Amino acid sequence: MAVHTIGIIMNGVTGRMGTNQHLQRSILAIREQGGVRLPNGDTLLPDPILVGRNERKVRELSETFGLPRWSTDLDACLEDPYNQVYFDSQTTQLRYESVKKAIAAGKHIYCEKPSASTFEEALELAKLAKEAGVKNGVVQDKLFLPGLLKLKRLIDAGFFGRILSVRMEFGYWVFEGDWQPAQRPSWNYRREDGGGIIVDMFAHWRYVLDNLFGAVKAVSCLGVTHIPKRVDENGNEYECTAEDAAYATFELEGGIVAQVNSSWAVRVDRDDLLTIQVDGTEGSAVAGLRDCKTQHRVNTPKPVWNPDIPNPYKFREQWAEVPDNQEFDNAFTLQWELFLKHVVCDTPFPWDLLEGAKGIQLAELGLLSWRERRWVDVPRLIV
Repeated sequence: MAVHTIGIIMNGVTGRMGTNQHLQRSILAIREQGGVRLPNGDTLLPDPILVGRNERKVRELSETFGLPRWSTDLDACLEDPYNQVYFDSQTTQLRYESVKKAIAAGKHIYCEKPSASTFEEALELAKLAKEAGVKNGVVQDKLFLPGLLKLKRLIDAGFFGRILSVRMEFGYWVFEGDWQPAQRPSWNYRREDGGGIIVDMFAHWRYVLDNLFGAVKAVSCLGVTHIPKRVDENGNEYECTAEDAAYATFELEGGIVAQVNSSWAVRVDRDDLLTIQVDGTEGSAVAGLRDCKTQHRVNTPKPVWNPDIPNPYKFREQWAEVPDNQEFDNAFTLQWELFLKHVVCDTPFPWDLLEGAKGIQLAELGLLSWRERRWVDVPRLIV
């Protein structure tokens, strides 16, 4: 069986997400395991070239991982026919122009979400990629988390009966940066720099809801800046111009109602940083990042409201864990492998730039709902 190499331009991987998830735990992990096994038995070995604006950072990153190929000249990398794939995990404001340039160079596109700063730009990228005939995809990693894969297993098995509602709780306390360093960069809290939890997280919620439960038909959203001032990486106090929390309700196809709370100003009293509760006529489930537990209708307790006596039920003990029944790989690695197979063998990969545009569409409509204090319909997208 033959071994094939594929050149991949990795632009913007000096950041936390780019280094940890895309370079170290995906591309390098795939190389260490010997490559991606193709349907015909051949192996595909990714050969990355690290690209960035800061020469010192890119050089040091390449030296750390023993990668000989690195550059600060994106145009030269795009001109090299050996590089067939362009990957982008830069800051959002830089992504549109770089991806557009890569499409014009005939490269296959894979990028982080959001795929652009505005819905119009994201939709244009989807159209340009279609017209150019290049394969394209957007990272939608949460679909490949073990907890959500177990949830999909339940849905496919018909466990819930008719799904009634979905409740999602996401978030944690991000320190203000004064007496403890913040876990997130300061630009996340500046609207002018592309920050805000709605822009950041609604792209995730769109593909989770669309893929697992039903297409999003309408949104009602309230954003809040709970912490008005924070301290940046240099120890300077700054005004927060973007929201750090969003409280949204989504109407889905099939009459399903989804309530989603997202916050960087909440302390965690749940099993995980993200929990998803699904209630149906036949049963319910609660999924986290890795675990999932269920309660069938025949095992549902029958409580009676009586505040005058101590609660006789231990509700958390009445749920059953869903077993793994398989080994779960890193979510980013799984999607990278699927995308590379899509590029080389044309295997299905539905998470394209149009799907990425849907996430930005929902974020912008969520902001509109908040601004105008009303429900907003979500139009269907066709390219």
